Amino acid sequence: MKITRHPENPIVVPGLYDWRKATVFNPAVIIDNGKFYMIERTAGSLTPCKNFLGLLESEDGVHFTHVKDEPVLTPDELGFPYGSVQDPRVVKIDGTFYMNYALRPCAMSYYPTNTGIPERSIPEYPDGWGEEEGHWLTRSSIAKSDNLIDWEFVADTTPLDINDRDNILFPEKINGRYALLRRPEEYVGEAYGTEKAAMWITYSDDLIHWDEPKLLAKAENLSWEGRKIGGSTPPVRTDKGWLVLYHGVDENIVYRVGALLLDLDNPENVLARTWEPIMEPETYYEKFGYQIPNVVFPTGNVIKDDLLYIYYGVTDTAIALATIPVDELVEHVLTSAKIQA
Repeated sequence: MKITRHPENPIVVPGLYDWRKATVFNPAVIIDNGKFYMIERTAGSLTPCKNFLGLLESEDGVHFTHVKDEPVLTPDELGFPYGSVQDPRVVKIDGTFYMNYALRPCAMSYYPTNTGIPERSIPEYPDGWGEEEGHWLTRSSIAKSDNLIDWEFVADTTPLDINDRDNILFPEKINGRYALLRRPEEYVGEAYGTEKAAMWITYSDDLIHWDEPKLLAKAENLSWEGRKIGGSTPPVRTDKGWLVLYHGVDENIVYRVGALLLDLDNPENVLARTWEPIMEPETYYEKFGYQIPNVVFPTGNVIKDDLLYIYYGVTDTAIALATIPVDELVEHVLTSAKIQA
């Protein structure tokens, strides 16, 4: 199996506007009416690292231009003037766009070390912001839109007293209910059935009230999943099951990518899973950047002409693209699972 990196990578880079001059990464991507749309996570500064979401469009999925010269969603609009809105994933269900995003009420400052996680400091904010512990936790939420430009808050999808990221909606209802992947960082220990932050799944009738989550997948191959795993991209329907890309992080803070196949009617059932990563940092732009070295982090995938387009953040600095025939990747997941067994 060979995932092909685009020769023009990275395809989206920082610059152009003040709100994205420091970094762009971890995009949501969707095809609508034959056109590719990308929602990018951006920052105009690392100190503090206040993130925004911008919208781009493309005819070919490679060359993107901005729809607007200002963000389409900011933490200020969500009621958090010193916050940071991060890591969008987008799907379209029954004619409406739904976007999962993570939000920290107060943005931290980041100082890259080029050896892993950047050093952090907590800025001083006015009016009591930053004084509560919850101001530094990451919550996850859903917004909706009819046009990808104007977004309306729907609900928080996770408790506000824990860190919960990588919330991702399935692109269609399953047995009449919405389905959502989660990654609650505090759900670890014997009572939760996992010693590392893992992937969970939950369901809802209305996108507002969610069932208690169920453990879906936990770290298995500790050589590259030893620190944590989490969902990466919205599930893709195939005739063999839901194809889900996920990320694994090792103890050296290297981010790699694996893949799962979930049962179409009961996605709690993991049909197959890659034992070794399908992507890992190889190129210069995946190994060296402004913030965290050795990061490939997919957050968007779409299918066009039976080809899976994988959009991923690199080193929290820029956005890259890789492609692979969908059937080839699905067969690899199934084969990898048989080898593991």
